[in-house]
Amino acid sequence: MEELDIAQVTKKSIHGVFALTSRTFFIQVVSLVSNLLLTIYLAPSVFGVFFIVSAAIAFLSYFSDIGLAAALIQKKEPVTKEDLKTTFTIQQILVLTIVAIALISSNFIGKFYNLEKDGVLLFQVLAISFFLSSLKTIPSIILERNLNFSKLVIPQIVETLVFNTVAVVMAINGFGVASFTFAVLLRGISGLITIYLISPWRISIGFSKESAKRLLSFGFPFQLNSFLALVKDDLFIVYLGKVLPLAQVGYIGFAQKWALMPLRLIMDNVIRITFPSFSRLQDEKEVLTKAIEKSIFAACFIIFPSLAGLVILSPYFINLIPKYIKWEPALLSLMFFSINAALSSVSTPLTNALNAIGKIKTTLYLMIFWVVSTWVLTPILIIKIGFNGVAISSAIISLSVVLVVFLVKRYIAFSIFNSVFYPLVSTIIMGIAVYLLALLLGQSLIGIFVTIILGVFVYFVTAFVLAKETIKADILLIRQSLKR
Repeated sequence: MEELDIAQVTKKSIHGVFALTSRTFFIQVVSLVSNLLLTIYLAPSVFGVFFIVSAAIAFLSYFSDIGLAAALIQKKEPVTKEDLKTTFTIQQILVLTIVAIALISSNFIGKFYNLEKDGVLLFQVLAISFFLSSLKTIPSIILERNLNFSKLVIPQIVETLVFNTVAVVMAINGFGVASFTFAVLLRGISGLITIYLISPWRISIGFSKESAKRLLSFGFPFQLNSFLALVKDDLFIVYLGKVLPLAQVGYIGFAQKWALMPLRLIMDNVIRITFPSFSRLQDEKEVLTKAIEKSIFAACFIIFPSLAGLVILSPYFINLIPKYIKWEPALLSLMFFSINAALSSVSTPLTNALNAIGKIKTTLYLMIFWVVSTWVLTPILIIKIGFNGVAISSAIISLSVVLVVFLVKRYIAFSIFNSVFYPLVSTIIMGIAVYLLALLLGQSLIGIFVTIILGVFVYFVTAFVLAKETIKADILLIRQSLKR
């Protein structure tokens, strides 16, 4: 595999930002419309079933990789055929074992959570789709290693269209939980076919002890980190399904999904691009420093105002849509999950940078801290204040971003002030304007849309006044890279 120079990394990364963001924007619009319709036609308890079952499968899926995919992407040297075969073989052994365990234990899990037959079937189908997803790993790694981001998102577009179309059509026709079951299965099949059409790879079985040892030296700590993230998030959701009514779990899922929507649109793309890009720049500290600062600025520039607008305007949307009023109890959780999402837009690129330069043990210690904090603080807050304690706990724990900044500065001399300050101030000014406009115009959908447009105008004008030189420099860099 050909190694890229700094100019190529910059060019492909910027092209990747535009490719992934534009296509992901389309995906999020589709998901947004679909989520709106699903929350109208499905009961909170149905969402609670899907939320719990998905988390259970996510818990199992983290045992399927042991970090080999990340190790291939982070690896300084060219990836060999032996690396690919070894990774695929190890992964499939793990995946097939996990799928077998999941299918055998599906009835027990159904009884444990008092799931009906349709809930058990959904769990089984998610296990099968997990196997289908594992077959996409190597073609995806090949694209990501080459920084070919424009093709990476195509399977995701296909999967999103298939999943949401099937789920919405079936939900409207009264299929309930089965809407998710069929949607999940067809999503897995369509995504698998698409990735092999885009990035063909001849499936090969083989094992190299030397390759496995080299890859596992980074991959195992990386996967342990991911597993702890699973314990912190998905396993905790599984726990919630046992201690809270399904409707309240549905409220948590609703609030978390909407709060993370801007994060998924921007941060997923930032992670997808910055990890391989930072890995290729790990020996160029000066260039890496600039890349970190710009990635944080870009994330905050879009995520901060999006979350502020969401929190301020969500009560007006709920009141204007008759069948949406059932989600009103989730508004407080939405606000605190949004705080978590905002701070994650800073901490995530930084932990990503630590992983890219090989400081995987540092992020592992951070994750241990977050896991312990979540499992200690959240149950206490649930007992004290109910299901809203989950979101409040996540907001409190996210304040540890200060610790993340301190740790990254030990290895990379970057500036956090310029990356965060200007988007934050611009968002505060925009938030005040949107709040006042909503009081006057928030009684109709047209009024809300006018408020959004005026809020966007206020934000961009304020941001340009405060950070004129930074924005102009970034625009110039983008234009130069796109012309190459």
